[in-house]
Amino acid sequence: MPQNHENLRKALSERVLIADGAMGTMLQAANPSLDDFQGHEGCNEVLNVTRPEVVQSVHSAYLEAGVDLIETNTFGANWANLAEYGIAERIYEYNFVAAKLAKEVATDFSNSYERFVIGSMGPGTKLPSLGHVEFSFLRDHYEIQARGLIEGGADAILVETSQDLLQT
Repeated sequence: MPQNHENLRKALSERVLIADGAMGTMLQAANPSLDDFQGHEGCNEVLNVTRPEVVQSVHSAYLEAGVDLIETNTFGANWANLAEYGIAERIYEYNFVAAKLAKEVATDFSNSYERFVIGSMGPGTKLPSLGHVEFSFLRDHYEIQARGLIEGGADAILVETSQDLLQT
């Protein structure tokens, strides 16, 4: 099932949609190894590539519980967070793969009604308002993240927990 913004808009106009819950907690419960993180302990976004079955099992668990929307495992797949691990060049890859994984699971569960994928974009750790990074640099890297999510199949984007308007 291709991404379908119109179906999501229609569903939102007709009923309350329920989203999934914590991704990181569920991933940590799977007890990934340091090898699973490719040496970047705590960077859950690496698991999109190294342990896709674990990420998809989290999506499946939420969908089995009855949610309508699943968020991609990309809260920290932005320039600021990935740069701290020295892997900022993987922004697009992690976002694309995460959206693709989520879309596959959502499609499998879209039997009696359609399920949707929300591309999660977390705030990162650098604030343009405080001079941590130039706005244009951050904007360009969030564009890479959004492109990965959209091209991977996300039906919509969720900008999460941002507190800096320039960052948002």
